[in-house]
Amino acid sequence: MSERKLEGRVAIITGAGGGLGAEAARVLSLHGASVAVVDIDGAAAQRVAAGIEAGGGQSLAVQTDVSSEAAVKAMVEAVVARFGRVDVLHNNAAILSVEQRRRDRDVINMDVEAWDMAMAVNLRGAMLCTKYAVREMLKNGKGSVIFATSGLGAQGDLSLSAYAASKAALIMLSRSVAAQYGKQGIRSNALQIGLAPAENAHESMPAPLIDILRDNHLTPDVGTPRQIADVVAFLASDESSFVTGTTLVADGGFGSHTPSLVAMKALFAQSGAHGM
Repeated sequence: MSERKLEGRVAIITGAGGGLGAEAARVLSLHGASVAVVDIDGAAAQRVAAGIEAGGGQSLAVQTDVSSEAAVKAMVEAVVARFGRVDVLHNNAAILSVEQRRRDRDVINMDVEAWDMAMAVNLRGAMLCTKYAVREMLKNGKGSVIFATSGLGAQGDLSLSAYAASKAALIMLSRSVAAQYGKQGIRSNALQIGLAPAENAHESMPAPLIDILRDNHLTPDVGTPRQIADVVAFLASDESSFVTGTTLVADGGFGSHTPSLVAMKALFAQSGAHGM
């Protein structure tokens, strides 16, 4: 790493026991941040934190149910007790397990408990973490809040209605935070993440589905967790000091074109082959 642009900063990353959150924790540590690895799976959080420590970084694992206000308050207090401050909050935690995918469907077939779970973890959890982390950031007059959202928060799809609605709401929650605390030094942005499968994504996403989505990217392949983590590090750092109240899209161009693009390319290729 050529530049430790987060030296001396303290970052809280939720849902960091695996996947994109774990990679973000590792990358922010490489940039010099002390990282709180927060996850409902305490053992997973401990493994990620131990890996960061083994690499020479500073890390703290905190088992937390982000939908519980008492648990979130205690988590932030534990981070401040260990590191003394909070500079960065990455609201990455979300529920998208195989079971949740099965129950979070089109609206008329929606399992209402799945709807409530998506809102509790994805939206309420992000609000609660922001509520307590920003209180600490204000003490230093500076901070960056990052909300992990998704293309599903901007584009309709055949399923995952609750997940999509929660992710759309995060975009406005992020703008609200930017508007409310910007003059006090707090920046807030949403990060619209495209398909960047981590080790825990392939179980819940069939290979044929990934192939379809890959075809609709404007990049040679789908993304990687490192590519997303690098954007998180950018938003966490002073490199993005004039970026707030917006949504940064990192999706390989997936959401930038008409959905007929792939089919049209195939048609044009066929027409060319026949001299049409």
